[in-house]
Amino acid sequence: MECPICGRKVDKPGYCKLHAEVCNVVMEKYDRWRKATDISWKEYLSEIAKNPLTGEWARAVAQYLIEMENQKNVKNS
Repeated sequence: MECPICGRKVDKPGYCKLHAEVCNVVMEKYDRWRKATDISWKEYLSEIAKNPLTGEWARAVAQYLIEMENQKNVKNS
């Protein structure tokens, strides 16, 4: 199996260790942002992806999660 973001080999379905850690941080921080700004999940991910101060790993996770949200929305249409 491979990480869907970077293609590294993983032992179980999901992300590689590094992308899993970043994904957890992105999700944890969303709760804080949502409480402070009333921002939607997709808006939050977009802000992460376009922020020039966002690290490469976090940007990759945000872009991947945006793609997954878009695919989910297309399937539900």
